[in-house]
Amino acid sequence: MQLQLKTWQFVEDYLKTRTGIIVPIGSTEQHGPTGLIGTDALTAEMIARGAGEKAGALVAPTIPVGMAQHHLGFAGSITLKPTTLIAVVRDTVVSLARHGFTRFYFVNGHGGNVATVTAAFSEIYAERSMEKFSNQPSIKCALRNWWESNGVKGLSRELYGSAEGSHATPSEVAVTWYGYPQTMQQKTMEPRIAPHGSFADAEDYRRAFPDGRIGSDPNLATPEHGKRIYEAAVEDVARDYAAWVAR
Repeated sequence: MQLQLKTWQFVEDYLKTRTGIIVPIGSTEQHGPTGLIGTDALTAEMIARGAGEKAGALVAPTIPVGMAQHHLGFAGSITLKPTTLIAVVRDTVVSLARHGFTRFYFVNGHGGNVATVTAAFSEIYAERSMEKFSNQPSIKCALRNWWESNGVKGLSRELYGSAEGSHATPSEVAVTWYGYPQTMQQKTMEPRIAPHGSFADAEDYRRAFPDGRIGSDPNLATPEHGKRIYEAAVEDVARDYAAWVAR
């Protein structure tokens, strides 16, 4: 159930029995020669919506731009500073809490968001803890990386082995090709499996990984793989959300 497709009256009725909401968050950045610039936002949105339908949960609009300064060496990438993303997450949660939501389950599509989003949670908790004589209900937030679910990790090992890598991965490319098959493309890449390594700023990243990939071979992706990965992610995320929100 998508929040942006519901009326305010529907949301008020929903809040009479449930106070949990799923919030997709991703990034707008390069994903190698064949991956869509919005891969991290698209995959998070697809999986969050599927999990929301399965779990009977409202799904908030996607936060599509994340902390991705290291990708700015590639055209089309956009980033928020960590302080800006903290403010975006904080304002999103506080706005929804104003209406009665108390459980915020973020489905994340971008590893670069993790430190900043968890810092935002700490800011939210600190702010509410410091409110004198506050009788507001307790807020809880969780962040889950969809690609780390047991089902997805098992499929990634089965389908791609060591060629999965950590950026512009065949699993995330496959999910976007399943959702947006018209974007599918194959390109020759050298080396076939990109190198691994660390990076700092945008220039350092571009020097180390000139085509944007890290340890991956996205040419292994297929829409059929994407369907399997999507279904596994939706199943795992929906189950995890249901268990978490019930605590």
